[in-house]
Amino acid sequence: MHSLSLAWNSEAPINVLCIGAHSDDIEIGCGGTILSLASQFPNCVFHWVIFSAIGVRGDEARHAANLFVRPTALKGPILKTFQDGFMPFAGGEVKTAFEELKSISPDLVFTHNRKDAHQDHRILAELTWNTFRDHLILEYEIPKYDGDLGTPSVFVPLEPESYEKKVSYLMESFGSQRSKRWFQPETFLALMRLRGMECNAPSGYAEAFYCRKLVLGK
Repeated sequence: MHSLSLAWNSEAPINVLCIGAHSDDIEIGCGGTILSLASQFPNCVFHWVIFSAIGVRGDEARHAANLFVRPTALKGPILKTFQDGFMPFAGGEVKTAFEELKSISPDLVFTHNRKDAHQDHRILAELTWNTFRDHLILEYEIPKYDGDLGTPSVFVPLEPESYEKKVSYLMESFGSQRSKRWFQPETFLALMRLRGMECNAPSGYAEAFYCRKLVLGK
């Protein structure tokens, strides 16, 4: 399988916007890729935005963001307090929050998949596309009971250091989620192993994304 690389050669900061509905979404969906980008492109600046981070979940979000991204490369995390599960019913306020993100002018946006079964995830994905109409957007996937995993089109092979750190950081950061039967290292490793098999990753592990619009340069 042929691979394409991001042509980021500028010494100027590279703005990466990471959008998550809940405190652990970014880390589950693209944590390994973020670790890889931070290592490959030291001039990356990660703008971290969580829309539902209340109480202990806000504390967990701060801790996780500082594990995945070194403090000098992290903007945020910006923690919103929308009620979990109710974001479609607060659409106007959520849209206003997105308008405030336009000033970031990101080079790359990570967000939820528009076909995600969770209603909060879907509305954030829709508003991402509504707000950032001329940007590179990668939609990540979140495993869940609903069984909504699909056929992604972009794969990021991961080195052992990246996928092992991802799982370790997830388990360290989100103590409030460890009682859930699905929130286990085996779940995260299994999905990355499956995607690694699909893209023939050298390590056997990868993260996968949905990319709906991509322009190939000369």
